[in-house]
Amino acid sequence: MESRPVTVKDKAILEDRAKDKAVLRRSLFRSDATQKILAFASLIVMFVVFSLASPNFAKFNNIIGILLATAVNGVLAVGVTFVIITGGIDLSVGTVMTFASVMTGVFITFWKLPIIIGVLGGVAAGALCGFINGSITAKMKIPPFIATLGMMMIAKGLSLVISGTRPIYFIDTPVFSKIAMGSVLGIPNAVLVFFGAAIIASLILTKTVLGRYTFALGSNEEAARLSGINVDAWKIAIYTLGGIFSGLAGVMMASRLNSAQPALGQGYELEAIAAVVIGGTSLSGGEGTILGTVIGAFIMSVLTNGLRILSIPQEWQTVVIGVIVIAAVYADIIRRRGQ
Repeated sequence: MESRPVTVKDKAILEDRAKDKAVLRRSLFRSDATQKILAFASLIVMFVVFSLASPNFAKFNNIIGILLATAVNGVLAVGVTFVIITGGIDLSVGTVMTFASVMTGVFITFWKLPIIIGVLGGVAAGALCGFINGSITAKMKIPPFIATLGMMMIAKGLSLVISGTRPIYFIDTPVFSKIAMGSVLGIPNAVLVFFGAAIIASLILTKTVLGRYTFALGSNEEAARLSGINVDAWKIAIYTLGGIFSGLAGVMMASRLNSAQPALGQGYELEAIAAVVIGGTSLSGGEGTILGTVIGAFIMSVLTNGLRILSIPQEWQTVVIGVIVIAAVYADIIRRRGQ
């Protein structure tokens, strides 16, 4: 039986089909759901690999250690997610966390205030730092990188000055340590606080005006301004919200250590930002999810813990994490370039 010759029309149809398939593949790669699935799959693969490489990795105590490590970094990452979605950056979250921790110690240990007041005071201290970051960025038009870098140094210095460069111990308030180290059904309270904070943050980002304006500022700030949005006010609100999460992380850190360590905190901002980027939030702004950030935070904790279990030197752990962050940012650049 003779085959029908291929006409120009047939070639056009085949080319259109090939283009449709290529577009479908690109759209699947760019979809938020696919990004989260890939991140979660990476987390599972890492967990399996480290479990096979070391029998100590999958032990219950080590899993609890991973959860506790993720709790503090995760809360910081959840807060900075809002800032990064706007196209900004916050380099001060680590030292603001320390400042909030120190202020909690001052309120409870030095001023003898009730624990609940001390906790709220610590969170308020973080909110104040976030408010200042947002005000400097929005009103003074200083780039977020410089504004938050300055706040990072200010918060670090204030923590050392207020504490007298010495740790503040919560000796007279043993209940305070239960905030993070108590447990419900074997799950540390710090982990429950982290999950609760992530759920609340997700609802804010997806169900409120603040969340919608967060994406609007990151997508096109000038268009948002022309549409009647008070960009400066909402930017201040977003940075303040990030400061609230940093303050909460400070309270959790102080409770976990049962002390406020004024020299602690610097470097946490890099891990928080890395978790956000690995979770799929774009550094260019306009894209991001809290679920992706939670997955990114667990990836960071599992990776760090696994490398430590395998006795990989600290300097090489830093190298590996840096390579992963660069790869995540490059993947985001390729994805946005395709869009």
